[in-house]
Amino acid sequence: MGLKQNLHNLKEKYKGTKMEPAFNAIHTFLYMPNETTHNGTHIKAADDLKRTMNIVIMALLPCLVFGMFNAGFQHNVAVNHNFTSDMSFFSGEFWNLDNFIIGAKKIIPLVIVSYAIGLAVEFIFAVIKKHEVEEGYLVTGMLVPLIVPVDIPLWMLAVAVIFGVVIGKEVFGGTGMNILNPALTIRAFLFFAYPTWMSGDKVWVTGAKELAGSADAISGETILGSLAQGHHLTYSTQDMFFGFIPGSVGETSTLLILLGALFLIFTKIGSWRIMLSAVIGALTMGLIFNQVVDAGIITEGSKFYGLMSTPFWHHLLIGGFAFGVAFMATDPVTASQTNKGKWYYGFFVGFISIMIRVFNPAYPEGVMLAILLMNVFAPTIDHFVIQANIKKRKKRLKAKTA
Repeated sequence: MGLKQNLHNLKEKYKGTKMEPAFNAIHTFLYMPNETTHNGTHIKAADDLKRTMNIVIMALLPCLVFGMFNAGFQHNVAVNHNFTSDMSFFSGEFWNLDNFIIGAKKIIPLVIVSYAIGLAVEFIFAVIKKHEVEEGYLVTGMLVPLIVPVDIPLWMLAVAVIFGVVIGKEVFGGTGMNILNPALTIRAFLFFAYPTWMSGDKVWVTGAKELAGSADAISGETILGSLAQGHHLTYSTQDMFFGFIPGSVGETSTLLILLGALFLIFTKIGSWRIMLSAVIGALTMGLIFNQVVDAGIITEGSKFYGLMSTPFWHHLLIGGFAFGVAFMATDPVTASQTNKGKWYYGFFVGFISIMIRVFNPAYPEGVMLAILLMNVFAPTIDHFVIQANIKKRKKRLKAKTA
């Protein structure tokens, strides 16, 4: 009670000053607001922005923890060559403290920088514009470390976060006003500004340089990078599904991403229509590529053969497709809002993701660019869906009055 009373006194002290929005953000983060509506409400629900953000973070935490273990595991694979194929999800070789410590040392600083820089920018804009600090960055701050390579320099991440928050969100008016997913805006900035760090074909193994005593860091090739170069798949389906593969921090374990997606659907935070239609779109594009290869139009040794010949359903298990569809394509602010629009939106996210993944020679991945592209078209999709509904109602009305 003492702490709460002291905070209340400070709240009164800062009331009416420039720092009021910043202090209120801290107070609201620690305590639920005690304000209620004074008039009758039209809609009654238990949802609020803080609850929504907290649920998404809860769905992301297993991917974060797994990413720490996997970063250490990939390090030990490269340094000690102790990879065991077809391990079970509960294998002691993966879930050991050494793997976690190595991964945590590299990933926790990414999380700290993401939140510290992003929230600092949010607080600055709240003070300047004299509005409340929104909780929107709570999820973005967690997403960003999960979608970047584990070895990204911290200063690059800081610059990208500033760009993403300012250009991707604040210039549009803040949380709820942005047209592009902020986390993907940050990743897109890194991709175009520092392409050698975000090429998608190599993953640097954490700590390998220091422990191996070599002049150069040891690189572990990602599955997409290997397939894009025409190499054969060296990982089993089980390894890809569990996540014992190189990749960005949160994107490797399809199992945990699937569980997180189901949790979002169960809590009515994520749209199952977008997720399902995105999967259908990806499978459709992958199946088309497989048919092209089977017809002999693209033969082994051709430029795009590696990814085109990949079994269409494997595209769901490799790269960042599953993570992007579950946690970013379903962003309620930047995705389509109408139920029918969500089907179109999700389908094209999946369809275009695999198309870019195969045809982009510089970056063997596509979900980031596909989601950003569809973010731009989401309002247009909703517009045509609404207009179609209006036309149908006018026809029914005209038929009744005729």
